[in-house]
Parts: sequence; structure tokens; C-alpha cells
Amino acid sequence: MEIVYTDGKNKDFIELCRLLDENLDEIAGGRKQREQYVQYNTLEDINDVVLIYEDGIAVGCASFKYYDEGTAEVKRVFVRKEYRGRGISKQLMNFIEERAKGKGFSKLILETGALLVEAMGLYNKMGYKVIENYGPYKCMKDSICMEKI
Repeated sequence: MEIVYTDGKNKDFIELCRLLDENLDEIAGGRKQREQYVQYNTLEDINDVVLIYEDGIAVGCASFKYYDEGTAEVKRVFVRKEYRGRGISKQLMNFIEERAKGKGFSKLILETGALLVEAMGLYNKMGYKVIENYGPYKCMKDSICMEKI
């Protein structure tokens, strides 16, 4: 496995995000069901991305972006279906946490959804705790927000 740090303009990251959106559409029952979230998943403000490659194929990604002083928001965590169950998402989250800490952030926050059972399990195992919904997710009943200090 090869680890690559990049930014939101990386073509492999963009492709993995496209696959992530397809996966989320499938889970949610179509794009229309999650239309309210799309505007919060743009890549333009994402400057910190980690990609994991296997045999030259980008198999997973994770990123974070500045939220406020001392806080970064985890975004776009995804592993291709055929590579799941191998601990790659945990590796990605570990890399993101270390990178954020190295950039001076002391807290990570994220938004996920009740339908994303595997993601919720990962975040819980890694020490993330459910918090009151923040920012644009405050009034979204299907959102679950979490943090890790």
C-alpha cells in the first residue's frame, strides 16, 4: 500500500468522491433523498487529503478542512467496496488525525448519517462522540454529528 498526501484537486480524490456520492445515493434511496447535503460536500475548500493506493489504484480517501480556530472538519471518507473490511478506513482516519494534529488542530468534527452504520461503527471505535448538530446540519434530522478531542 502507498500513502499519498494531496489536496482536493487531485484527480484520484475527485473520482473517489464521485464513487462515494454514488454509494451514498444508493444507501439513501437516490440523489433526491440527499440533495440538501450536496452543497456541503464540495471539494473547493479541501486542502488536506490522504489517499491509499494498492497496485497503482486509489482505493480509499479521507480529508479535512478548517472549521474554526483549533477545529477541523473531517470530510469525504471512502473506501471502494471491493477493498472494505481490511482496515483501510481506520488507517485513513489515523492519517487524517495525525495530519490535523500536526497542523495545530486540537479537535475534529464530522457529520454522518444514521443510515451509514459502518461509518458510525468506525467513528465510535475510534473515540468520536455524538454531539449536538453543528453549522449547516443543525436542522437536519437525519444528520449525526460527532467530535474527537
